[in-house]
Amino acid sequence: MVSTKKNKSLYIDTEALSSLALVQAGLIAPVVGLMNKKTSQDVNQNKTYKGMPFPFSFILAPKGKKNHETLMSIKPNETIDLISDKHKVGELIVEETFEIDPHERVNNIYGTNDLSHPGVRNTLARLGTIAVSGQYKVEYPLIQNNLKQVKEIIKKTSARHVAGIVLAANPFNRAHEKLIRQTLSRSDLVVLFLRKPFTNEGLSYEIRYKSVLEFVENFLPPNKVIIVPFENTYIFAGYSELILDAFLAKNYGCHELVVGKNHAGLGLYYDHNRTNTVFDQCKNLGIEIAPIEEYVYCNICTTLVSDENCPHGQHHHIKYNSNAILKLIQSGIVPPTILVRKEVSATILSSLFPNRFKNIQDLYYALLPNSGLLEEQTNKTFYTKLIELYQTSSLT
Repeated sequence: MVSTKKNKSLYIDTEALSSLALVQAGLIAPVVGLMNKKTSQDVNQNKTYKGMPFPFSFILAPKGKKNHETLMSIKPNETIDLISDKHKVGELIVEETFEIDPHERVNNIYGTNDLSHPGVRNTLARLGTIAVSGQYKVEYPLIQNNLKQVKEIIKKTSARHVAGIVLAANPFNRAHEKLIRQTLSRSDLVVLFLRKPFTNEGLSYEIRYKSVLEFVENFLPPNKVIIVPFENTYIFAGYSELILDAFLAKNYGCHELVVGKNHAGLGLYYDHNRTNTVFDQCKNLGIEIAPIEEYVYCNICTTLVSDENCPHGQHHHIKYNSNAILKLIQSGIVPPTILVRKEVSATILSSLFPNRFKNIQDLYYALLPNSGLLEEQTNKTFYTKLIELYQTSSLT
């Protein structure tokens, strides 16, 4: 969009733009637009919207001196430009403006307004005190393209049962593989919503995407799994995350959302004696919620198990702790293959340390068995073959 320069402007970041685009595309329905003051208050108080559970109001209240001046001066029916990264990305026709309490809002989202909570700090840093409601239109091709791609694949494959899984894959490990395979065994198509956060914590999204793609393309049947970038804005946070994940999956065309029982939001609803009633309070979501046991590696069973199907104690179990595995990878250490598949480790390490070895060819032929022919070797190939040496058992 090219700014007309005659309208007043609101400056929003990419995170706000992504949230607006998600709602505009109908992916968080029943919410399809910005809420005015009355509706916002009702949703925040009753935690419902249009007869369905919804944890907090959907509003636009960008921070900043210029934004504050604009929001104080605009009138109903006035058109304002939405600017992101110095480009006009949309327009909004003002319905009304109203004051909000930023600390009350973050408490509605995260269940706390404690500044030691990273989500609270980040949200307060970008949240103003005046919200604006009204019809808007934004341009954000990524979301529309993703939605179109998923719809086309569902139609092309004639998938009758589509399951969704939301993953951070930071990093992607064997437990993730098990979850995907188990879901695929009872579904025609699996949509992997790969979280794409607006922070730089852990592995980059590009590296995580490549690692998941390595598994999907080489170790699963074709046309059965699709990876969708899921921009993890602040609204998908806190104790209500699971409800919004469910709406997202449903509106993408999924019939089921598969979640691990260690999901951050599941504890609010999960009753150990009633596994199938995770959403007793949310029966009309229009999508099934399928909780899956947490997987561990048992050194007696020598495979991935859950507490429900393994008779051995926890002292025999190796957990798939993402933070611990990530620390190994960030230190340049190859994770054991019972934790991460060698091809996935090779993909991650070769991307994370692209210039680690000065002469990969010499190192490859000095250490590793080969065909005897001189061939161009990559960092990824080197890591894969090196990991295979670790798997040799005759000398251990």
